Amino acid sequence: MAFRPIRSHHFPDRARSWERWERRRGRSRRRWPLWAPLGLVLAVLACGVPGVLLLVPGAAGRPAAGPPDDPAARRLAERMAVQLDRQAAALLAGDRPGFLAVAESAARPALTRRYAALRALRVTVWRPEVDGVPAKVDGRPGEWRLTVTVGYCFVVPDCTPSTVAIGTRWRIVGEEPRLVTVEESRAEPAGARPWEVSDLAVAVGKRTMVATTPALRAKLPGLLAQAEAAAEVADRYAVAGTPPDRYLVFYAGRTEWQRWYGGGRPKWTAGYAVGVGGGHHDVVLNAQTSTPTGTDDLLRHELTHAASLPDRGYSDRSTWWLVEGLAEHAGADGQRVARYDGLAEVRKLVHGGWNGRLDSLAPADDAADDRVGGAYGVSYLAVHHLVDRYGEQRVLDFFRAVVHERQSLDEAADQVFGDPWSGLHDDCVNYLRTVAGA
Repeated sequence: MAFRPIRSHHFPDRARSWERWERRRGRSRRRWPLWAPLGLVLAVLACGVPGVLLLVPGAAGRPAAGPPDDPAARRLAERMAVQLDRQAAALLAGDRPGFLAVAESAARPALTRRYAALRALRVTVWRPEVDGVPAKVDGRPGEWRLTVTVGYCFVVPDCTPSTVAIGTRWRIVGEEPRLVTVEESRAEPAGARPWEVSDLAVAVGKRTMVATTPALRAKLPGLLAQAEAAAEVADRYAVAGTPPDRYLVFYAGRTEWQRWYGGGRPKWTAGYAVGVGGGHHDVVLNAQTSTPTGTDDLLRHELTHAASLPDRGYSDRSTWWLVEGLAEHAGADGQRVARYDGLAEVRKLVHGGWNGRLDSLAPADDAADDRVGGAYGVSYLAVHHLVDRYGEQRVLDFFRAVVHERQSLDEAADQVFGDPWSGLHDDCVNYLRTVAGA
């Protein structure tokens, strides 16, 4: 029996990020993710979102704040920026010695790994920008700390860059600042990117790029083929008109699953997607729980989120059914409703006390598996019914009006469908009750 996606785990925008978790259900079938304890806010990282910044907590020692109007501190920041620019130029030119030349010897092993991973990912843009002025690090005489925000692109040279803030520590050698440490980005929920902490093997296709650890390199050809097929589907759901320039998928082994993007996912998690800026969403699959057949619809669902959601995200819990229903519709990829691998959970939810309101479907963080699975199934059936009645393009227009333009369901239904939402809502519910045999 095939895996089936059990969808999104959304985080509030405390880190201007969003994340989806996937959970397995029964033997080889996918499970449904639970909601974040802090509630639903899906805030997609993008350059279109003002002030995108993943804040990095201090590592050993806390920096003493330096006055921004201190001329000496500003000059030091400028010298550090020159070093970072040299390093960026070396990275883009494939000059590993030049990339390492700005660092002390103790920092070079970690930087060597980072360089190799970024080159494997075909980095095309690397733009470090200094945030403020350096500050002395308490307990570490002669060391300075500086936060650097980096805009980066992979494969595509003219993409809208993703953004990450990285803590750096420096020591002055003569007149020249030298890198002592480059810290992992630790902002929650995004956490450390795989290229910061792991050796990577990479396969690149026309629309996607798939990366994993060297130990799992043999999986790459099959994963790339599946991702390319999923991207063809997801591209059709680019609500704003332009699909992502490239979908990036990471396949995590046991250790990496606990470390990439902060780790700490529940044991039932099979995959998730997280916004990393510039309208990009990195997708992560759990090698311990994924199966070849289950990966297909998981990828279709996840990549559809990346294609359909607005850069600034959304925060209306009442429209959860529409966001997840559209992704489920894409994940089903035209299969007959009777073959949807979740009808049993739909029946249990419909017969088990659900109040019949689509705006109440969003599951609680401690919801049981069948309650979560039923919520996704009901969402799928509601969107499927709207597509049957009005066609896919008008449903995408409806989605754009509600999720992108933040119109009310009443306004959007009147504008796009020419019918009142109250009647359409009841029509959808009657349909899914019929499917469920209620």
